Amino acid sequence: MNRSVDILLVEDNPGDVVLTMEAFRLAGIQSRMHTAEDGEKAIAFLDRIGTDRDTPCPDLVLLDLNLPRVNGKDVLAHIKQHPALRRIPVIVLTSSDRPEDIAESYDRHANSYIIKPMEMRRFVYIVTKIDEFWFSAATPPPQ
Repeated sequence: MNRSVDILLVEDNPGDVVLTMEAFRLAGIQSRMHTAEDGEKAIAFLDRIGTDRDTPCPDLVLLDLNLPRVNGKDVLAHIKQHPALRRIPVIVLTSSDRPEDIAESYDRHANSYIIKPMEMRRFVYIVTKIDEFWFSAATPPPQ
């Protein structure tokens, strides 16, 4: 990939934010990582798209489910029900391996579900696959 991508990382654990940013760096993906530490701030960020020139539309949302204020499932529903946001791929990146959380995320149209924690080499591999699919295959080429 030869362009920078905008990613909204919705994560309340500062350590996971650092690990995610490092995985993208190690995978060689040029990205601008925007972060929101709770669901309320994520929704506020997303709702500014198109009205605030400093708020880019993300190419991808990485979303934890276990968030303060507004949980990740509600953030996911907000994204996928909003006409201007629903095309944004959302990858749930969470510690929950509960079958009902996985099923509900897919019912709310999550594009993928990744269970953390995982060792860094495996995480970098997954990030590389995200690059190959979401940024190379699914994202239209720049005009």
